[in-house]
Amino acid sequence: MPGGWLHKPIWAPYELYGRVDYVYGWPAWNSHDGFNAARGFLNLVETLLYLRYLWTVWKKSTSARALFAARNVTEFYGGSARTLVSGPEVAAAVLVLWSATVMTLSKSVLYWPQEYFGDYSHIGHNDWSTLTWIWVIPNGFWLAFPTYMVYVLGLELVVGLNGGTAEGH
Repeated sequence: MPGGWLHKPIWAPYELYGRVDYVYGWPAWNSHDGFNAARGFLNLVETLLYLRYLWTVWKKSTSARALFAARNVTEFYGGSARTLVSGPEVAAAVLVLWSATVMTLSKSVLYWPQEYFGDYSHIGHNDWSTLTWIWVIPNGFWLAFPTYMVYVLGLELVVGLNGGTAEGH
């Protein structure tokens, strides 16, 4: 929050966002709105899942650089012939990664109906331009990227369960 010891220079951009989305601003803090704290707790669980995946891939890769040699996001998460990491622990790690990504997507989706069912209490004070550029577009990325990752990782899991083919998918 503005005035806090970590505000500048690390969190200064969130001052604007806190004025646009009251979930991240003083109105939610002062009203003891628990949504942000609950979401923060889920962020901790989600982060631990992501770290579990990264640890397994790092530990199982023949070269620690293989993980970061990926040419694109699909290759980073799904692997390729160049960055192949395999084994039972890796399969479990992909399931953990998929679960964490579903958490990211679910939390991101939750913001939209929360506003609708809450009579736009956190964002309804904005004009359309501010709302579009500061809330809709950034939050849209939090829907698009996790959706893509859920699909890519889900396909990876289906292929693995089908013995290496994507038939029926």
